[in-house]
Amino acid sequence: MDRIAIIGCGGSGKSTVARNLARILDVPLVHLDAIYYDERWRPLPRDEFAAQQEKLVSGERWIIEGNYASSLPIRLAAADTVIFLDLPAAACLWGIVQRRWRYRGGQHQADGVYDRITWNFVRYIGSYRHTMRPRVRSLLRDHGPHVQLITLTSRRQADRFLDRVRRERQPDI
Repeated sequence: MDRIAIIGCGGSGKSTVARNLARILDVPLVHLDAIYYDERWRPLPRDEFAAQQEKLVSGERWIIEGNYASSLPIRLAAADTVIFLDLPAAACLWGIVQRRWRYRGGQHQADGVYDRITWNFVRYIGSYRHTMRPRVRSLLRDHGPHVQLITLTSRRQADRFLDRVRRERQPDI
């Protein structure tokens, strides 16, 4: 695992898994929200966002966390591993509630947290498995047949995965 894309619904725990995995593997981590949004929540133009990702994936080792299905093929083409956090909507909604409680909204670049809850975002989370998941699976089939796909469907599975990677990297722990 040298070039890892972490994807999944908002609130699924992508940032948390990415931070922990980057620490365990000692791999540079990029949160796509940090590139996409400026401090006033203005998005980067699509072509500039894609160009930034092209630069990022040219590195030898990286973890890139974030969805952005429109540019996912860029990451899939270069990744050797994809971690897909495919949690139920209720778990993701609970995740954004916990994030709001912990961070009180706003942008927290050090943690990769971009906490902006809108009704559109809540609807997106509620419909993710019916609308976005099929699109993500199609993109994985079309652009990532070479990747090792790790699908995690609960926070407990994510914790066990991280523990397993930690033990493999540091067998004395």
